[in-house]
Amino acid sequence: VGENGAGKSTLVKLLAGLYEPQEGAVLLDGVDLRRMPAAERRRRSSFVLQAFGRYEATVGENIAYGAGDDPHVDQARITAAAEAAGIDPAIAKLPNGYETRVGRQFGEHDLSGGQWQLVAIARAFARHAALVVLDEPTASLDARAEYELFRRFKELARGRTTILISHRFSTVSMADRIVVMDGGRVAEIGTHDDLVARGGVYAALYAFHERRLPGAPHTRVAS
Repeated sequence: VGENGAGKSTLVKLLAGLYEPQEGAVLLDGVDLRRMPAAERRRRSSFVLQAFGRYEATVGENIAYGAGDDPHVDQARITAAAEAAGIDPAIAKLPNGYETRVGRQFGEHDLSGGQWQLVAIARAFARHAALVVLDEPTASLDARAEYELFRRFKELARGRTTILISHRFSTVSMADRIVVMDGGRVAEIGTHDDLVARGGVYAALYAFHERRLPGAPHTRVAS
């Protein structure tokens, strides 16, 4: 979490290998990402970035692409990922279900921005990756869709290291550990309650959020 320009998305792109660090190194299980084969890095990590992909293909293929060249991906796994992300009911309403071609150029049907975002989240969880990074994964979702997604989030993230970037404190507060970035550096680390009590950068951001949204529901998920 952090203000715009604090370095959150830059950090994500370093983890994804889209940027290389000018100093130091990014380590995954103690291995420098620059020394790890690209195929191995892709196998072990999965990302939903702000500019997520919308592929001219069937909706099932859009999800399956997340598994890469994994030979074990099948319809059951695709459906499970869609159900976990909460996009399965919308897919069921399409004329050919998972076989419906979607997209603006060649598809028979298009999805809303929020539905495309849920497809991207399903795609990320279709891969059995140890590291999952979600950069503003609910930016196109309304409050109800966000609530339904994060109601299932603990199960989605089970057994994985999941890094979540969000400006919504109802989302941020559910994390086991919150990392606060400020000016490109880590300013604070702790739980929501710890950081609020500390009265630092996070507490100021949270207080500002509460002033902007008086009376807004504050959803907490126990760690």
